[in-house]
Amino acid sequence: MDTEALRSFVRAAELGQLGHAADELGVTQQAVSKRIAALERDLEVRLFTRTARGVELTLDGQAFLPHARSVVAGVERAVTAVRPGSRALRIDVLGFRSAQAVVLHEYWRSHPGTDLDVVTLRVDDPRAAVAAIEAGEIDASFRTVTDPAALPSGVRMIRAFDSPLELLVGPGHPLASARELTPARLRKHRIWVPGIAPRSEWGEFYDRLAARFDLRIDAAGPHFGDEVLLDVLADSADVATLVGARDRYIWPASYDLRRIPIVEPTLAYPLSLILPRTNPHPGLRGIIAHLRTLPSLPDPVWLPSWAPEEASQEPA
Repeated sequence: MDTEALRSFVRAAELGQLGHAADELGVTQQAVSKRIAALERDLEVRLFTRTARGVELTLDGQAFLPHARSVVAGVERAVTAVRPGSRALRIDVLGFRSAQAVVLHEYWRSHPGTDLDVVTLRVDDPRAAVAAIEAGEIDASFRTVTDPAALPSGVRMIRAFDSPLELLVGPGHPLASARELTPARLRKHRIWVPGIAPRSEWGEFYDRLAARFDLRIDAAGPHFGDEVLLDVLADSADVATLVGARDRYIWPASYDLRRIPIVEPTLAYPLSLILPRTNPHPGLRGIIAHLRTLPSLPDPVWLPSWAPEEASQEPA
């Protein structure tokens, strides 16, 4: 059934005149009349009777109107749901306590009118996030495809920001009193990062990090959540973990956990933003501009070789 004919019928019924409906729809009165006539032929009923003042609904027209109005409203909602700029900007982050979520929250606080929908896809393979962008399920994702050649032609990936790592330890750990640490001082200490997923970008990151600095990164066991990890660190004299400097972690004061910066070089996790190559959501322009204002890390900085190039100065 022709949705434009339905829309013409609904507006004519609501306004009582074909001419007024035509003016509102931006077409001629003849076009509205033809659409309604075609609709009546399809339904095999009369929807209007003409009067000196315009048109009035027949009994069949009165019965049909609420259903037609519902269809027209549904079509308008469907179009709004997929048209960039007319709906919330949907961005995928790795977790709601992650550095990406923190940066987005900072942006939203400085731009409180932004219609922003922050989601987490709960997928480990960044290619799944790319597929969600191509399908229109999300507008962008803070993920990294470590082989840029594998990116589909319809998406692009830009450098978002680099997240410096810190060592998180309990008060009984041998490194707990340090103000800062070099990578060399981390050697031979157990760094527990549970739940590193195969094919994930962070899995590749930790492989490169361990190989470059000869670190003992232990991914043994399932990840039962941050609370369990923090419990273990608080009671342990030999277990530490790595966290991003902007990542949010909350623990009881009695745990007395310590976040220690790593320097000479700073170990940094490169965060990327994947978005459509053409017709991106207009809201991404402000997000990308905000990312460019984030401070650079002090040299020297270690990044894995697959870190993408700096963000393009070209607007989204």
